[in-house]
Amino acid sequence: MSPRKSPRRVVREPVQVYLAPDDRKLLDFLARATGLSRAEILRRGIRSFAAAVRGTGSPMLAFLDELAGEEWPQGVAEGHDDFLDRSYRSS
Repeated sequence: MSPRKSPRRVVREPVQVYLAPDDRKLLDFLARATGLSRAEILRRGIRSFAAAVRGTGSPMLAFLDELAGEEWPQGVAEGHDDFLDRSYRSS
């Protein structure tokens, strides 16, 4: 008989936040309405916010995305500042 593996434990770190009364009421409402814990709602909110921020992206990442899978322009290594400047201005 093989030994049973214990389930993977997730280490969590406590965080204290201060909420305005309206935000606390909203958090409590969401917890009741969804059946999720307040902590899980906050975790999902953080992840959703991070996804929205990542969606905006930086001009540098947009520049690299534009060039993904394509030929790099002649002289991009030497003139990278000029190429990046044009990418910033076009976004």
